[in-house]
Amino acid sequence: MTQDIYSLAGKAAIVTGAGDGIGRAIAETFARAGARIACVDLDGQKAQATAGACGDGALAAPCDVTSETDTRAAVERAAAAFGGLHILVNGAATDDPTATVVDCTPADWERVFAVNVRGVFLMSKWAIPVIARSGGGSVIHIASQMGRVGAPARAVYCATKGALINLAKAMAIDHAPDNIRVNTLSPGATETRRMPLRFGTMEAARTAMGPKHLLGRLGKPEELAAAALFLASDASSFMTGADLLVDGGYTAF
Repeated sequence: MTQDIYSLAGKAAIVTGAGDGIGRAIAETFARAGARIACVDLDGQKAQATAGACGDGALAAPCDVTSETDTRAAVERAAAAFGGLHILVNGAATDDPTATVVDCTPADWERVFAVNVRGVFLMSKWAIPVIARSGGGSVIHIASQMGRVGAPARAVYCATKGALINLAKAMAIDHAPDNIRVNTLSPGATETRRMPLRFGTMEAARTAMGPKHLLGRLGKPEELAAAALFLASDASSFMTGADLLVDGGYTAF
């Protein structure tokens, strides 16, 4: 393989959840690989900051991924600006409660599913026809190692991420005739803002979660972005309906 197969020159991508963390790292990595990026995030200021970091070919698209109107407008705006679309990364996610199914409120359950699953459905619904008209491309759902294994008091999170893994398989079957590949990327625990929210500090997160990974540490957003680049590029041209684990060995135990 040569480095050229990782090039995204001439490609246009939408990245949701691009305001920070893994989503921002993916947007910046894709931009360095030559893609034009639509940075989608609920926080418009964060979306703008990421677009600024991605250079002149990028645009910011504030968007609530649970909204039919917002998602359709974001896709239409990107397609109009770029003249087509080739890549969709569904990275938007919301904070989930630490709760069993007994403790989780119906409102929290529905909210997490609305962002983590409905948002992926809506973005894909509008983007896939544009990608097909553009000659095909790659759709990537950001799932989690928790989509394959359980964890205490993470019922709703595990359920949504498991849903994305199987959704990608069904979408891969449906849209292979359109030359569209659909895969999931499943990170292990990664050093994003979500870690201090759950554990209090990043250091506490490293102490608690690092030993659960064979490599003895948390992942870095740029490591996940490199894997996303593989899935978006021709380097993974014979890969669809798959779940790419980048979890530091978490699920090997």
